[in-house]
Amino acid sequence: VQLQASGGGLVQAGGSLRVSCAASGRTFSSYTVAWFRQAPGKEREFVARMRRGNGGTAYADSVKGRFTISMDSAKNTMYLQMNSLKPEDTAVYYCAATMKSLISGLMSSVRSYDYWGQGTLVTVSS
Repeated sequence: VQLQASGGGLVQAGGSLRVSCAASGRTFSSYTVAWFRQAPGKEREFVARMRRGNGGTAYADSVKGRFTISMDSAKNTMYLQMNSLKPEDTAVYYCAATMKSLISGLMSSVRSYDYWGQGTLVTVSS
């Protein structure tokens, strides 16, 4: 599967933005999918994931209650809706996917994902 992320941009603190990840190839819903982000000078970190099959979701504590991961199977696209954005949310956001069967504890690990989008930059100004 090939992933194409889009929708990043510049937004003021407190604002909202939705980033998208379109998949080509196999049906996206066959994969466990996730969003990660990487700020300048920092390691890539987990943001949110959706488990294949039951669609169970999980979020990093830093975004819980503000971000929502979702999927539109008809469009073979997943989204990350980001509300109440903060300057510390500034990063390149990456979508990722895997067909591996993972225990919950491994779904937040960068190394668990086999397919990655190219990243889209989100900048939150104060």
